[in-house]
Amino acid sequence: QVQLAESGGGLVQAGGSLRLSCVVSGRTVSGYGVGWFRQAPGKEREFVAGIGGGGFSTAYGDSVKGRFTISRDRPKNTIYLQMNNLKPEDTAVYYCATGLAASIRTATSAYDVWGQGTQVTVSS
Repeated sequence: QVQLAESGGGLVQAGGSLRLSCVVSGRTVSGYGVGWFRQAPGKEREFVAGIGGGGFSTAYGDSVKGRFTISRDRPKNTIYLQMNNLKPEDTAVYYCATGLAASIRTATSAYDVWGQGTQVTVSS
């Protein structure tokens, strides 16, 4: 059974930083793409960042480019999302997800297993 567990969310002031972690069990992060998504109240879930199964390719949503960095620790089977220069509009529940493709996908339908989410709140 594949499971994902996010952690690292919290309350931070604008301009601050947080690092989210996503521990994957039951499926290796080597060979399968992992994505980070977020969902704010009343809005659709949106793609934030993704890392390919090879660990070398990454992709970011336009609103976070230059501020967020996705990485992985293969021995720990863990994906990280370093978030710097946070803005109030980054406030959302952040989810990680894994799919059966090695490539990075931006659509939620491309992922078959999701974590429970972690709340990130950025105050102005």
